[in-house]
Amino acid sequence: MSKIIASILVLSTILFGVMGEGKPQKNKEMKMFQAVPMEKATILQDGDAKMYCPTCGMTLPMFYKTNHAATHKDHTEQYCSLHCLAETNLKNKNSLKDIKVVDTNTLKFIDAQSAHYVVGSSKKGTMSMTSKYAFANADDAKAFHKEFGGELMNFEQTYALASKALEGEMKMVAKKQADMAKKGEMIYNKMCKKTDKKFNSTAEAKAYVMSSKLCGEMDAKKLQAVGIYLGKR
Repeated sequence: MSKIIASILVLSTILFGVMGEGKPQKNKEMKMFQAVPMEKATILQDGDAKMYCPTCGMTLPMFYKTNHAATHKDHTEQYCSLHCLAETNLKNKNSLKDIKVVDTNTLKFIDAQSAHYVVGSSKKGTMSMTSKYAFANADDAKAFHKEFGGELMNFEQTYALASKALEGEMKMVAKKQADMAKKGEMIYNKMCKKTDKKFNSTAEAKAYVMSSKLCGEMDAKKLQAVGIYLGKR
């Protein structure tokens, strides 16, 4: 039971944790281990919604140290986590190619196949209870493991672990997002101009709300909720 409660709390933080949108965020979000300032984040994908994870809609710099990227069809997508990459890969018959991951130390993208992962350390995970941090250098991974615990794994082992947990994590995220969508609908009806525009994702909806100033000035939690509502509407 304690693990279930902890999972809900972590996923709640993940689903709400954003930066660079709405009103300036408090230090709580910036103190997250995964987070980096906007100017230090490399964004590999293009488009109006490029700052957001295409799978869950989270702001990429907020979870930058767990960012992954891959070629999806004919374009690059960047994900906040291995969870979101694995979810997209599952829904697309394992068709993602050229998978990359951010090196936790250098903040540069590296080939995931050659990365050294530390799995299950004391640092929080992104979209998962089990954290997964990658390093280009084996000694860096060992030093991180010595300080924060966890297990040393290669990409195949880490991806297999993420895939095994995917179904349960997806159900938990879906339930939380359904609750947030209800709140988002109430906020939208109260604060926003109305639009008939259809969106394919939370990321796309959030980008539109920001660029069009559809809802005026709103804080990050409200923006995430409205984005989820409009993305699912």
